Amino acid sequence: MKRLAILLLALALPGLAAATDYTVQSASSTLGFSGTFQGETFQGRFTQWNAAISYDPAALAASKFDVTVHPASVETGDSDRDSALPGAAFFDVAKFPEARFVTTGFRRDGNRVIADGTLTLRGVSKPVSLQVNFVPQGSGATLDVSGSVQRLDFGVGSGEYADTTVIGAEVKIAAHLQLVAK
Repeated sequence: MKRLAILLLALALPGLAAATDYTVQSASSTLGFSGTFQGETFQGRFTQWNAAISYDPAALAASKFDVTVHPASVETGDSDRDSALPGAAFFDVAKFPEARFVTTGFRRDGNRVIADGTLTLRGVSKPVSLQVNFVPQGSGATLDVSGSVQRLDFGVGSGEYADTTVIGAEVKIAAHLQLVAK
């Protein structure tokens, strides 16, 4: 009888540590960034991306983000910038049509949750850490993610655009996702 109880407990434990899979409501979600050009901040966003989100703040070891972005879908509200960003000096979408962020783990830092992962952009893969704010709401949740990257680490803005006094080196990432449990 004792063996049976241990076996049942062992079978039940993996289910307790499972994260919830979510569907992203794209119409009410955004994946954006901000940078500086000649000292002025500008905002941008990507209109084409998808995200596989599996998350539970009580089961961080079982949680995972896998986000694929189509950099050609960039919009900043400036037609010159919007036509330059997909080009070879910046995102080079002809060679690298997708960027991807995949988590390698989550950790607590005080009251904050940090998603550690790998960002692959322009064929360069680097570790990136993003702050996570998850708020359950009924059968879904909101998920806000923020952090920053150094654009030159990924070769974004090469050649004459590598001058960080004109185009700032830091790019801030911000995503606001509306989620519904699958």
